[in-house]
Amino acid sequence: MFKKYALKKILRFFLLIFILAPAGRTYAQRGQLEAKESIIIFDDGLRAVAETAAGIYPSIKAELEEMIGWEIDFKPGIVLIKDNSAFQKMSGNSLIVAYALPDQGVIVVDYTKMMTDPFTLEATIKHELCHLLLHKKIESERLPRWLDEGVAQWASGGLADIVMEKRSILSEASRQNRLIGLKYLSDGFPDDGSMLMLAYAESKGFTEYMAKVGGARGILSLLNLLKDGEDIDSAIIKTFSVSFQELERGWHEDMEKSAIWIAILINNLYEILFSLAALALVYGFFRAWRRKRQYGEEDGGMED
Repeated sequence: MFKKYALKKILRFFLLIFILAPAGRTYAQRGQLEAKESIIIFDDGLRAVAETAAGIYPSIKAELEEMIGWEIDFKPGIVLIKDNSAFQKMSGNSLIVAYALPDQGVIVVDYTKMMTDPFTLEATIKHELCHLLLHKKIESERLPRWLDEGVAQWASGGLADIVMEKRSILSEASRQNRLIGLKYLSDGFPDDGSMLMLAYAESKGFTEYMAKVGGARGILSLLNLLKDGEDIDSAIIKTFSVSFQELERGWHEDMEKSAIWIAILINNLYEILFSLAALALVYGFFRAWRRKRQYGEEDGGMED
């Protein structure tokens, strides 16, 4: 029986094939650029973008290899779509700006979103390439969805592959005690917009917490254990010396402590600003007094 997430990937793939086929688009409307390390397929009008993608790919590949420590020994296909409605049919969600099809080694990018902060073509390709690399090296059943997404965000400087709201979704969910348990994010993410964004935020937050506890070396150790056949529970114990549940609880406590400090700062903002202003006034007065005294001593020395 197929899991819901796996079924979605299959449907995406067949829709992608349909859109790329001559029946959906003529070859005159669709271009292909084969570089040494990548294949770029692009909509009409995006040849310059395709050339840019081919040009920046080697450095993206090298950076990711150095960061994760694994060789990217495959040649990905990068599909650049300029028709947002066509892309939405392929992705199945209006929030998604790019996605990876690991089984096919394909990255699909909605280029209309690449001029929207914080998305850039370079960071987006790096994010999706990380997904391909993780699935290439780790069996899918050993790679929880939250870790897959969390590491891709960690590797690409925090960039998600969906449009995220500017407000702190994770902090609000933690404060309101409505976080999604990570075990429920192992096989796939919710379809609902707000819950989907929360799933992405939690994946990023927990991965960053693991990096805080064990450093980058901890993240890489965890990935290598999964690559070597460990399941996520035993890999976390071997990496962090605590169970998955204890590590998740530690993350919740860490967020609560951060929330307490933020609340203290907000509740005492006027007092803090007043104290800083008073210190600045005293400091300014002391400097003026010292300068006046120095001038007086210099004048006295000249009269002698």
